Amino acid sequence: MNWQHKLGIIVPSWNTVMEYEFQRMADPSLSIHAQRIKHTDDAESSLKWLSTQAPAAATLLSHAKVHAICHGCTASGFLKTPQEDLAQAQELSELTGVPCTTSSSSIAKALRAVSARRISVASPYEPWLNERVAQYLQADGFDVLAIKGLGTQSHAAISTEAVKALAHEVMRPETEALFISCSNFRTLDIISSLEAETGVPVITSNQAALWGTLRSLRDMRVVLGAGRLFQNS
Repeated sequence: MNWQHKLGIIVPSWNTVMEYEFQRMADPSLSIHAQRIKHTDDAESSLKWLSTQAPAAATLLSHAKVHAICHGCTASGFLKTPQEDLAQAQELSELTGVPCTTSSSSIAKALRAVSARRISVASPYEPWLNERVAQYLQADGFDVLAIKGLGTQSHAAISTEAVKALAHEVMRPETEALFISCSNFRTLDIISSLEAETGVPVITSNQAALWGTLRSLRDMRVVLGAGRLFQNS
């Protein structure tokens, strides 16, 4: 099969959404290849340990001769500083010889690509993790107007209706973009409708991760149904 790009993603072992949404956004010219890291809870120690396993996972993906790799656990990236997060992406790139990104750094780049500084954030996370998300984003130059999570670790079990209701709850009149965090949170089916209802760009973990991975290859394709991000940048 002559794929234009083979994309590698590193996912926590309990994640059932990232691969699904990547495959749905990908057209037949893309192939998606995943490597899992053991992860069954969102304790801070578990999320930090997950990042230490990323080099081994990226090495295994490189055996498939993928063209780019994304470290896809959003929360583990947000436990770093933005500089540390970018440094890990660079480390993985040097190790594998291909462009590497992280979900969290791709999210920051995506927010800049839609010219947003004042943002609202929705997530499934517990309060302590939302605090770390806000710290990362604020350190990277964003003004977090509102952030709220559902206080659960059962991320994939949340209905898209509940995600949409939470998204509307965090919106503020000054919001320039809405960010919905977590690569194990189902969001693809509500991006377009939320953009229509709120009037602002919607950035999600998986959408931004695919966008960042493709843009690292200078692939500027438009992905229909994945929001303004792919249409404008």
